Amino acid sequence: MFGDFDRRLPTPEEALPGRSEPMHSVPELHAVLGTPLSGPYPEGYDIASFALGCFWGAERRFWRTGGVWTTVAGFQGGSTPNPITEEIPGGRTGHAETVRVVFDPARVTYEELLTLFWESHDPTQGFRQGNDVGTHCRSLIFTHSPAQHALAEKTRESCQQALYDAGFGDITTEILPAADFPFYAAEARHQQYLEKNPGGLLRCGRYGDQASPAGSRPPLTPSPPYSPSPSPSPSAGALIPRPPLPWADLLQGEKRAATAPVGQQ
Repeated sequence: MFGDFDRRLPTPEEALPGRSEPMHSVPELHAVLGTPLSGPYPEGYDIASFALGCFWGAERRFWRTGGVWTTVAGFQGGSTPNPITEEIPGGRTGHAETVRVVFDPARVTYEELLTLFWESHDPTQGFRQGNDVGTHCRSLIFTHSPAQHALAEKTRESCQQALYDAGFGDITTEILPAADFPFYAAEARHQQYLEKNPGGLLRCGRYGDQASPAGSRPPLTPSPPYSPSPSPSPSAGALIPRPPLPWADLLQGEKRAATAPVGQQ
């Protein structure tokens, strides 16, 4: 179903044309936090944007973080305006599943959110996260200021060295200016999905949802054989557990061979 767009981004000529207006509305309020999804946001609050695979679990990981005011699941990084969910897995929008995080910098710093981002997924897998395969699953940081960009690059360098020391390969995470890539909120059914559908974690998988106490990680489990998901909707259908997070290995002093990434950023 993917053609070769699970391994490369479309050119502008190959990208779907999209539409001038969104085809769906977005709920007014966050289902958990009770705060506006689309704004207005409080004065002095900042925005962070992260793509780390399935946005269902990733969004919950961020909304459970103190100092986060609201979160929005959506699509970013491609060229198709106002995409719909069904267009995303085919790869011809170029978008990645992304979480917008609005936060109070007096309560949680951008660096702390970056740490959560790096610890919540495997940033060496290219166009995949576990069994979820495609350019929509790639790792991205969209920065909203020069200061955010510099800090994102600094933490990527630190993370890369730690991963090299543990036997992993190159980080494939891109760091891009958010101003160059509009964010499109996903349909209502994807907003705070795991609050409305707790069993959806089986479909979303382990990445982006390590809800363990501070300073601990879940026990390591054997990595299952890789197989792409056949589902027509973003990040759905992969029902077997993902490989263990690299940070779980690092914290437990273990090394393992790097997982081969899909595609190249």
